[in-house]
Amino acid sequence: MQRGRLDMLLAFLAVAREGSFTRAAAQLGISQSTLSHTIRDLEERLGLRLLTRTTRSVSPTAAGERLLRNIGPHFEEIEAELDALSELREKPAGTIRLTASDHAFKSVLWPKLAKLLPDYPDIMVEVFIDNALTDIAAERFDAGVRLGEQVAMDMIAVRVGPDLRFAVVGAKPYFAKRPPPTAPQELTGHICINQRFSTNGGLWAWDFERDGRELKVRVDGQIVLNGTVGILEAALDGFGLAYVPEDVAEPHLESGRLIRVLDEWSPRWPGYYLYYPSRRQASPAFTLLVDALRHKS
Repeated sequence: MQRGRLDMLLAFLAVAREGSFTRAAAQLGISQSTLSHTIRDLEERLGLRLLTRTTRSVSPTAAGERLLRNIGPHFEEIEAELDALSELREKPAGTIRLTASDHAFKSVLWPKLAKLLPDYPDIMVEVFIDNALTDIAAERFDAGVRLGEQVAMDMIAVRVGPDLRFAVVGAKPYFAKRPPPTAPQELTGHICINQRFSTNGGLWAWDFERDGRELKVRVDGQIVLNGTVGILEAALDGFGLAYVPEDVAEPHLESGRLIRVLDEWSPRWPGYYLYYPSRRQASPAFTLLVDALRHKS
């Protein structure tokens, strides 16, 4: 294959994957005008429009989707093999893209990254903080960090955190107007702060367990949020009961700003896992990251 055409295909793959000329140009280290010119040249050579451009987005046409589907995996194999050659370097190197929820990042991921990265300056980690159940293969992430029960069965899962408990909490002003619930079923009569997963659009059902009895409660309230930080703030301001990780609530429970209820109904769950699809050969940098994040019980 001629070098020029190879460069064109690499340019097309970058734009199609990123959905943006700006991000693709930054990834390739070239100007947007050069990238746009390269894509036009490729389309002229093929006599086909490969990308649909609007003022807000870029997406592949039917021909572009076919090209992406057929050549993309081959280039990924080449990239994986080139990354694997970094094991010949003195230290691992490369970029690792991760996705994690806000709580997973703060409680598990960042404390371990902060210890690892200073010793490996050639490793770059990009973390996308998102509380959605991200499809890491479709979004081209190397791995994600989520609760164990949220990890798909076809993924490799490595435990990276301890068991986790959630706590139902509310501010003193809230309980000044309403009696505390004594059983999960009573939550349907309370104002609660809901969490919505942006991936499937559903609201999170609150899970409880006591003496082997499991309950899921659909709560209702004035506010729906998609992140732990926002939910906690709303609870602190008295807008309803919240169901948040225990460690997030603890400082405010100790200070007296929040009151905990239904403690005996809060089970311990398996904590966070790093998950990723099976790959023929992981880069040394990725292998190092997995070992660093692995939970030591």
